[in-house]
Amino acid sequence: MNLQKTKAFTLIEVVLAMMIMASGLFILTNSWSGTYSRLQKTKIQVELAALLERKVVEIEREWKGKPLDSIPEEKSDTFGSELPDYSWEMKSQKLEFPDLSPLFGGEGKAQNLDLGSIIRTFTQHLSKTIKEIKVTVRYTKKKKPVEVSVTFYMIDYDKPLPLPGAGGGQ
Repeated sequence: MNLQKTKAFTLIEVVLAMMIMASGLFILTNSWSGTYSRLQKTKIQVELAALLERKVVEIEREWKGKPLDSIPEEKSDTFGSELPDYSWEMKSQKLEFPDLSPLFGGEGKAQNLDLGSIIRTFTQHLSKTIKEIKVTVRYTKKKKPVEVSVTFYMIDYDKPLPLPGAGGGQ
């Protein structure tokens, strides 16, 4: 009888090769999954920054040249049906300056144009002509919402500076 010896892989060699291939695929899959999630996070952050910039420009255009008192204290909305997972919120408040006039004297003096009264008048004027606005944009599809915000100031340049003793003071 003529038996020919054929070369073949043993069962152990086949199992070992499958284990090496499976671990390589596992590492490759995990690597791709991590890269994909980082890409998604980056995409969301870029969209948040672009939407925030767009909303700030819209608010500046809407209220430019209008009295600061007409700006609402709070306003919020979504970005429409194209971006249902994103929303925005605006909060505004008067910018309050501390009264620094006691540091410069002028309390109890008979003079009308002392440094303390000038500082007091100037800080009150700034409080009336500057409004702080904070805009926040949120992405709410994730378990923990992601948000970015920016604070900027609207200034009413048309209000004249009242000078003490010039008839325009308090």
